Amino acid sequence: MPKSMSSRTPSSRKPLIYGAGVVVAAALLGFVSYRATAPDRSASSSSSSSVADVTADPDAGVYPELAKLARRDAGDKLAQGRVDAPVVLIEYADFKCGYCGKFARDTEPALVKKYVDNGTLRIEWRNFPIFGAESEAAARAAWAAGQQGRFWQFHRAAYAEGVKEQGFGKDRLKALARQAGIADLDRFARDADSSAASAAVGKDQEQGYGIGATSTPSFLINGRPIAGAQPMETFTRVIEEAAEKARNTEDAKGGGDAEGAEGGAE
Repeated sequence: MPKSMSSRTPSSRKPLIYGAGVVVAAALLGFVSYRATAPDRSASSSSSSSVADVTADPDAGVYPELAKLARRDAGDKLAQGRVDAPVVLIEYADFKCGYCGKFARDTEPALVKKYVDNGTLRIEWRNFPIFGAESEAAARAAWAAGQQGRFWQFHRAAYAEGVKEQGFGKDRLKALARQAGIADLDRFARDADSSAASAAVGKDQEQGYGIGATSTPSFLINGRPIAGAQPMETFTRVIEEAAEKARNTEDAKGGGDAEGAEGGAE
């Protein structure tokens, strides 16, 4: 059996060193992440606390060092969307997290339809189990599902309404794998219990703690941190701002290349 990571707490994690600006981002994300999933929060406050709401300036609150965490790996089995999409949303989430389930059911499908399908957005998943042994088991199982190309199907099954309340014991995970259409269940079980699964989940978890995430879900959109299952409007605004900025950057590069070519011709 893989070694449990439940004994490792957020306070024991050292922030990743990307630069002075990221220290600010990490502190801000950690604070807002706590507020986004703290107990007894009203419905109205849960939809209004977001790093994205701190400023209307699309460049403020964006950290280039954090944008570099996007893997853009064509072989990434826990991602969807074009590797060259102008916007990358990185999601740090836990299958036992109710707010993560809300995002997965209510918001993510709309983002896929509106932005992933047209090539604007790429979504990269990071396993970030913070609720104990069953969270870790579900994370390893999700990784194992990905090894057979069924991560997103498993993701959908695990986040269906009422599923987390049934727990993520071995029998339940196997049932979810079957529901997700995983062909080789014996391989799935072996992969989920493998050291490779533990290492992959641990790597994602370390990255999440390294950027200051302390609860789930937490997001990065082209280097802009967002915490909590924010309404669709928040994600729409930030994605469109990021896409526009990416287009302007490309246009500026293209203009510079054209001027250089003209200068060379003269």
